[in-house]
Amino acid sequence: MNLLKKSDEEILNEITPIMDNMMEGSTEINHAKHSRDFTDRMKAVVTPESLEYMCNDYQSRWGLFGKREFVALFRRKHSIAVVWKQYCSNSTDEYVAEAVFVERNNRLLIDHAMVY
Repeated sequence: MNLLKKSDEEILNEITPIMDNMMEGSTEINHAKHSRDFTDRMKAVVTPESLEYMCNDYQSRWGLFGKREFVALFRRKHSIAVVWKQYCSNSTDEYVAEAVFVERNNRLLIDHAMVY
């Protein structure tokens, strides 16, 4: 699997279920689900306690994550960065969701993610 040789559509087809799972895990405040596809580096950063804090914070202000619209995909030497427009249930604001995906042992993993 060489992600960098694939089309944008092929890449999005592969990363969308990964991103969906991470966002659902955040909504549910379910650390195991949220971090299922994280690199070891990301797992060390996002602990169960930090996830609970972050989720309680954004959910109290923005509500739950809603639809997400693809904006751009950036190919890098060793990763793919993707940006979406993110909507939330308690806000009319448009947020930015971004994630960086890497290949490790023939598997796609999230090495960075943020919504702001």
